[in-house]
This record gives sequence, structure tokens and C-alpha cells, in this order.
Amino acid sequence: MSAPARPPTGAAQPSAPGPPRPPGRHRLLPYLLLLPAAAWLLVFFAVPLLQLAAASLYDPAGSLATGYAMTWAFGNYPDALAAYWPQFGRSFGYAGAALVLALLAGYPLAYAIARKAGRWKNLLLVCVVAPMFTSFLVRTLAWKTILSDNGWLVGLLRDVHLLAPDGRLLATPVAVVLGLTYNFLPFLVLPLYASLERLDPRLLEAAGDLYAGPLRTFRRVTLPLSAPGLVAGTLLFFIPASGDYINAELLGTPNEYMIGNVIDSAFLVRLDHPQGAALSFLLMAAILAVVFGYLRRTGPEKVL
Repeated sequence: MSAPARPPTGAAQPSAPGPPRPPGRHRLLPYLLLLPAAAWLLVFFAVPLLQLAAASLYDPAGSLATGYAMTWAFGNYPDALAAYWPQFGRSFGYAGAALVLALLAGYPLAYAIARKAGRWKNLLLVCVVAPMFTSFLVRTLAWKTILSDNGWLVGLLRDVHLLAPDGRLLATPVAVVLGLTYNFLPFLVLPLYASLERLDPRLLEAAGDLYAGPLRTFRRVTLPLSAPGLVAGTLLFFIPASGDYINAELLGTPNEYMIGNVIDSAFLVRLDHPQGAALSFLLMAAILAVVFGYLRRTGPEKVL
């Protein structure tokens, strides 16, 4: 009989099998890593949300002194909507107007930082984020000073006849929209910067080589490739802006109050917890409807 063939010299020898791994250990590891975050969301989000849902169905005739009975009062929802639908419309109108202003200011700013800033990029990013190191309340109070009737901005607008001699900015819808734009602008700029910063400059050069002008290059190359940041930024801006109440409280009057002001008053002033809870769920439902409709029509792949 012939001898068994030997493997060629220098061939890799099969390694000895290691010790057996515990069954299922690696399959459970991702879930174990998610456990702390899941517990946090359960305790501080899911449970309060369920309590809020229950409060929205309490008997509206109850009170904190006498207690609330669970009567499954679904009528709290249409009653709250019928009473405060103007504030709902005002909230989304102000948030939408502020979003338009933020896009007009934020997209060029993000583009300049990502593509043109050079060695000043980090400094400009710090300037965008720096206002957030200060309290939201302090920033809004600063705008109250800027827009005051005796402030420099109102005086300048009166001098150039863009504002009547007795005109004002404070306590108007303009003041509320400007406050929303300023306070939430970083939430729009940072995702846009992240998308534009990853943009391959060779694609822009290729568009130029194909005789595309700056405007066509922006519309066909830059804007579609920055769409993920644009979608994320608009959502991060619009969602908190539509539920805000500080800007309307400090920069407006009751005529400019948004639905957040009504919810704050229901819980802390009128102590009408069923109505406040119902309004909170109506606001969440309206925001979710707007967000899903926006994503369905204007997802990153459908910007153009």
C-alpha cells in the first residue's frame, strides 16, 4: 500500500479547536447591553405616559381636593380640541414660520462651516453651540431685551421706516417666531453640517466638468446628498418648537399663546389635570401625524 500523502511544506496546519463557548451567551449579549436603556425608558417614559393616558380619561368634574374618578371620559378629547383649536393652529403656524427662517439662515451657515471655513471650522461650530451653554430661559429673556420698545433694533427699524413710529416687535407674533428660530437653530444646523461635511468634493468637481452651473450643482448634487441631515434637522427643530411655551410666554401676550401655554396653565394654574392630559395627547398625536406625513412625502430619497 502506498503511504498517505503529506501536506505540502509550508501549508497552514489546522488549528486545534478552542474550548466550547457557553451556548446562547453571545446571542443574549446585545439584549443585556440594551437592558439599562430599556429600563430607563420604561421607568421614566412608558410609565408616566400610561399615567398621563389614564389622567386624560378621568371625570372632569373631579379635583385634586376631592380626587378624580376613572370614568373613561373619552369626551375630554373633543371638548379640549373644540375649546383650544386656535392654539393648536397657532403652535404649528409659528413653528412652521420659524422653521422657514431657520432654513434660510441655517443651511448657508452649515454649508459655509462644512465647505468654506477651513481652519476656522471648529471655532464656528463652537459659536453655533455656545448659546446652548446658557439656560433656555436666559436666552429668551435676552431676546426680550433686544426686541424691547426702547431697544436698538426697534430704533433702527424706525429710523429706516421699516417700522411705524409707534410700532413694536415685542408682544407680537414676530417676536415669538424670532425667539423660536434663535433658540432651536442649533438643532437644525448641526445635522446639516454633519451631512455637508461628509460630501465628497469630487462630486462637485464632476458636476462642474459636466458644465453644471453652481445653482444646478446645488440642486442636483449638494441638496440630495445633504437630505438626511436636512430631514433630521427639520424634525429636531419642528418637534420641540411646536410644543414650546416659554417664547410665547415671555415674548408674546395671551393673543400669541401656543398650546404649550394652555397645557401649562391646565396643570399648574387651573389644576384641570384631565384637560391638560387630553391636550398633551392631542399635541403628541398631531406632531406624530405631521412627522409621519413629512417623512412619507419628503424622505431623504424623495427630496427632489
